[in-house]
Formats: sequence, C-alpha cells, structure tokens
Amino acid sequence: MQQPKLAAEIGLLIYPDCQLAAIHGLTDLFRIAGQWAGEDASEIRLSHWQADDTGVTCVWDSHPGRVHRLTHVIAPPSIVMPDRMVPSPSTAGWLRDQHGGGATLCSVCAGAFVLAETGLIDGRRATTHWAFARELAERFPNVHLADEHMVVDEGDIITAGGILAWVDLGLTLVSRLLGPATMLATARFLLIEPPRQSQRPFAQFVPRFDHGDDGIRSAQHHMHANAATLQNVTDLPAQAGLTTRTFLRRFSAATGFTPLEYLQQIRIANARQALERTHTPVDRIAWEVGYADPAAFRKLFRKLTGLTPAAYRQQFGIPG
Repeated sequence: MQQPKLAAEIGLLIYPDCQLAAIHGLTDLFRIAGQWAGEDASEIRLSHWQADDTGVTCVWDSHPGRVHRLTHVIAPPSIVMPDRMVPSPSTAGWLRDQHGGGATLCSVCAGAFVLAETGLIDGRRATTHWAFARELAERFPNVHLADEHMVVDEGDIITAGGILAWVDLGLTLVSRLLGPATMLATARFLLIEPPRQSQRPFAQFVPRFDHGDDGIRSAQHHMHANAATLQNVTDLPAQAGLTTRTFLRRFSAATGFTPLEYLQQIRIANARQALERTHTPVDRIAWEVGYADPAAFRKLFRKLTGLTPAAYRQQFGIPG
C-alpha cells in the first residue's frame, strides 16, 4: 500500500510540568484539519517527544515506521510559573539540533522560556503570556519582546502568547501547511475564531509593590488613591523626598514605567473595570477616571488595549 504524502512532521515537546491539554489539543486540531483538507491533500504527521534529564525521545507517532524528519517543533505552555520551570540543557541541545536540521521552532506561553534556553531567539522578536513578559525580558535580555502580539512569526521561529494561544498557533500552521481555506474550515468546525492578532485586550495592569523601595512605594500608593484627581506627576519627587532625576530613575527601575505611564495605566485599568461591570456612558467613565477630554481618553484607551472603549465593552462587558 502506498504511503500518504506528508506536508510536514510536527513534533510536540512534552517537558516536565508542561500543559498536556495543549499537546492533545494540538494533536486533535491538526488531525481534524487534515480531514477538512480533503482526501487528495498531503497529511501532517504528528509525533510526541518526551524530554527528561537524559535527552528527548519519541513516545507517540501518528505515522509510525518512517524515519523522522521534523519540520516543526512546538514547546507548549507550562502549568507552573516560569520561576519553577527547571532548565534542561539536553532539551535545549535537542532543539538546537532540530533547528539546525531545518525545523521551525515554536512555543506557546511559557514555552518561550524553553525556547529561550537555546539562545536561538536572542536578537529575535518573540512573545509570551503578557503576565510573564517582564520575567522573560529580565532572564533573557537579548530577546526582543513583542508581548503585545498573540503570534509572532519570524519564519523559522514562531512564538504565541497566552496559555490557550496554542489554538492560534495551530491555526497559523494549518494555514501555512494546508492553506487558508482549510484553516478557516477547521476554525468553523471547532467553533473558534481565526488566529487572533493581539494580547492587549486581555492584558491586565498588575502593579508591583514588592520592589523594596519605600519612597517609590509611597508615591505609588498616593497615585492609586488619587488617580482621578491627580493633576500632574511633577510633585511626586518632592513627596518622596528625592530629586526629580533620582525619583524618575528609581521609579522606572521599581515599576517598569515612567510616572506618567504608570498614572495612565491606573486610569485605564479603572476604566476597563467600569466598562466591564457597568453601563455608564463612555464620556462619563472618562471623566470619572481623570480625563476631561473624552477624545484624548479614547485615543489612549485604544493605544493601551488595542480596542475602542465601545468595542471593549462589547467584548468584555456585562450583557445589556
């Protein structure tokens, strides 16, 4: 019997504490896509690869008996926080070997930390879950973080953001390997949207208060308590007992923002809550969070979230 022609072999990497739902979900997604591609289309071969301290071995294969020629390798999300993920030099070496042999390396969510261990995304754009972006940047400073994107396609390196962004990555690969029509048919059958473009509507402002700088923490508390009425941030250095230059340097080091950016984040976070939980008119929300100019508020809101206030309310707000 003639063996089917293969469009690709996608290897799914099972590392300690990875999200097995992504492994099995991607397996199902690609096999369903193959059914929608038609009988005459090339098939996608899927294989699961188990990583441990001794190396990486194949533990499941959809087309057994053939020599493996991985065209893509996917590092799925982790179900533990990045600071609890254990580095694996043997896994990093295996990934480098696959990349050197022509495979496109992919990651989802905290899988970017597995990919970053290889050094192959140094100097490259990459995304991860918005909540892990700062840690990725601190641990791997040579990676060009693009965490506002849901999927970053660099050709031979593809990274996806959120913990369920394996769906977006999977559909992206289906489109590349089997064509846009098959990707759309697969998405319709699974009742999911085509690959999303941005993480910004989902990202939350999570202020840091555990940085150990008491003067800056005092300024932060003042900003949170008075965000709607604070006229400017020029008085904050004096309140913290610091010169302006020292205050700006320490504020940025502690929070990751300038004082003005921090104030904007507080106000837009408050606006998001109002849009999610109330039916208050947008212009009124703008005033209540600290903006007298509704047009300026709308412009800033879209800049930080990727959506207009009305579109954000439609997607995340309570039913009318």
